[in-house]
Amino acid sequence: MSLHPRTSSLMSWRSKSLEEPSWSPGGTAALEKQLPSRSPSENIFLHIVDLSDPKTVWKFVENFKQEHTLNVLINNAGCMVNKRELTEDGLEKNFATNTLGVYVLTTALIPVLEKEHDPRVITVSSGGMLVQKLNTDDLQSERTAFDGTMVYAQNKRQQVVLTERWARAHPAIHFSCMHPGWADTPGVRLSMPGFHARLGARLRSEAQGADTVLWLALAPTAALQPSGSFFQDRKPVPTHLPFARTSSSPAEEEKLIEILEELAQRFK
Repeated sequence: MSLHPRTSSLMSWRSKSLEEPSWSPGGTAALEKQLPSRSPSENIFLHIVDLSDPKTVWKFVENFKQEHTLNVLINNAGCMVNKRELTEDGLEKNFATNTLGVYVLTTALIPVLEKEHDPRVITVSSGGMLVQKLNTDDLQSERTAFDGTMVYAQNKRQQVVLTERWARAHPAIHFSCMHPGWADTPGVRLSMPGFHARLGARLRSEAQGADTVLWLALAPTAALQPSGSFFQDRKPVPTHLPFARTSSSPAEEEKLIEILEELAQRFK
């Protein structure tokens, strides 16, 4: 979805809550009550794109940039497929959607974003990435036993690495990653039924999970935070647990970029 242009009315009815210094479930519930039932903007366009199909993503971007400007890109689409499946292009589906699709969409739209004032890119990652070290030796799970949860966590680690690299390479854009907390969404219910059953009412609502995304996209104070940071509940948090040894070397990160760029160009 693109907002064209970024309207003052969109900012006005969210700005007060988004500028609160801290997050709380109650605060998000109050924010949800303030949202109008219908968007105040008529400049909303819906584009449906299969993020697991890089050819389709390239085609979408080429058409999009001919018709629209872009202030904020939120990479929220994702999947957790628990059995190894391949796309029509022979790509492992989790990797194709969560990593390659995000890479193609974001890098292709960077020139569009750089033309605008205060451009931002927010990628919805996961705290699950904290248990993963970047592994570029088997990006499509071809040589190891397949575990959908761990593949998803590895994809989310890859997103954090990409965000940090993009932030260094494109200082005109504010990049961020975030963990929404564990929310009661259809994806969690379908992909992690045992986890969903155990947490039950302790899971956040969808609106609570989206709170930090909205803050990163719209709040002036969010853009004052260092680009490339990882956020939870409107605060930058570490991307590695103490003594977890999940840090990656510049060479490993460069290898990830090289592989993704080669795949991206193959399907262009």
